[in-house]
Amino acid sequence: MQSVIPAAKDPGTPPHVVIVGGGFGGLEAAKHLDALPVRVTLVDARNHHLFQPLLYQVATAGLSPSDIAIPIRSVLRKRRRVRTLLDRVSRIDLEGREVHLENGPALRYDYLILAAGARTNYFGNDRWAEHALGLKSVEDALAIRRRVLLSYEEAERGLEPDELRRKLTFVVIGGGPTGVEVAGAIAELARRVLAADYHNIDPNASRVVLVEAAPQILGGFDPALSEAARRDLEKLGVEVRTGAPVRDITAEGVHLDGELLRAGVVVWGAGVSASPLADTLGVPQDRAGRVIVNRDCSIPGHPEAWAIGDIARFDREDGQPLPGVSPVAMQQARAVARNVGRRMAGQQTEPFEYYDKGMMATIGRTHAVAQSHGVKMTGMLAWLAWLFIHLWYLVGFKNRVFVLLNWIWSYVMFRRGARLITGEQPAGRGA
Repeated sequence: MQSVIPAAKDPGTPPHVVIVGGGFGGLEAAKHLDALPVRVTLVDARNHHLFQPLLYQVATAGLSPSDIAIPIRSVLRKRRRVRTLLDRVSRIDLEGREVHLENGPALRYDYLILAAGARTNYFGNDRWAEHALGLKSVEDALAIRRRVLLSYEEAERGLEPDELRRKLTFVVIGGGPTGVEVAGAIAELARRVLAADYHNIDPNASRVVLVEAAPQILGGFDPALSEAARRDLEKLGVEVRTGAPVRDITAEGVHLDGELLRAGVVVWGAGVSASPLADTLGVPQDRAGRVIVNRDCSIPGHPEAWAIGDIARFDREDGQPLPGVSPVAMQQARAVARNVGRRMAGQQTEPFEYYDKGMMATIGRTHAVAQSHGVKMTGMLAWLAWLFIHLWYLVGFKNRVFVLLNWIWSYVMFRRGARLITGEQPAGRGA
C-alpha cells in the first residue's frame, strides 16, 4: 500500500494543485498558478519540455534534440511555489483525489490539472507500429533520422536495383501539417543535402510519397492553400497521393487499394489519441480517448479537476472539437489557472473561449502556407511568418539563438549538421 502525500487540511495550509504533464499546457498552468497562494506539484515522466512542432526537423537532421528541448526545472526555476517530480503517473483516482505514481508515494490534491498529452494512434492497427514510425518524442525523431540515414548507407554498399529502389523510397502517411512537413523535409534532405555525400548512388533518385486518405492534404486549410502546398511538395519531388486509404503496413511497405508501395522507411503522421491516463478516470471519452470536458474545461462530476490540451475534447459552438495544437493548450492552461483562483475565492468559474490565431505549415526550405482571420499567405512570406512564430514560442533564449543560427547555416549552405546515426549499431559493424 503506497503512502500518500496529504493535501491541504486546514485553512492555514495552501491548497495543493497537481499538474500532470510538462508540455505546453502544463508549463503554462504552472507559471500562472505561481501567482496564487497555492502549492504546485508538476509531474512528468521526462525531465524536459519538448517543442513538438519542430520534431520533424530533428527527424530529418535539421536540428539536434537539445535545440528544441529544455529541462523542465530550468523553465520553472524562478517559480518558488512550484516543485517538479520526475515520475510516471500510473492512474488517477478522481473520487479520492489522488494521483498515483510508479516510483513514489501518491499525491493527494485539492485541484488537479490533467495535461498529459497524446500518443500515436494507429486506429486499432497497433501492429503497424513495428513498421511505421510515429513522431511524438525525441526518441521517435531520432529513430526516424537513424532509419533514413541508414537507408543511404546501405544503398551506398551496392544493392540490386529492386532493393535499391525500396531502400530509397520513403512513405509518409497522413496529409496534415506533420505529414506535409516531414515529406517536404525528407525530399529536401535527399536532393539538396545528401546529394554530395554519396558517390555510388544518386540520392536524387530517392522517392518520397505522401499518402492521405482524404481528397486533399491539409484538410483544415483553405482549399487554395492546400493546392498551393501540393504544388510546392511536387516541386520538391514529393509524390502526393490523396484519396488513398492505407489497407495494411508490412515489412515490405504500405498497402493501398490494389497497390504496394515498397518502402525502406515509413513514417506515420495520420493521427493521435489521448494519453492512456484518460482511461483510468472512469469518465466519458470520445473515440480518440479524449476526456469530454465541460465549458470551463473541468471534468464532468469533478469541478476540482480539469483536463486541457490533447487529452481533452472541447467542442466549439458548431460541435467540432478544438485542434490538438499548442495555442489551444496554452490558452486553456491560462483559463484554468484563473478558474482555480475563482474556486479558491468561492466564485463561479468562467467558460473557456478559444481565440483562433490561425494555422500554418512549412514545405521545405523557403515555402509555407498560412491562414489567419481571412488572411492567406504562401511562399517566402508565409515561411518567414512561420519561422518568426516558432522561434517566439521556443522556450529559452538559448534555444532561439541556436535554432536561428542552425536555420541560417542550413539555408545558406544547404547543409544539415545533425546527420548523426545514433542508437543500436547495424549488424556486423564493430565499435
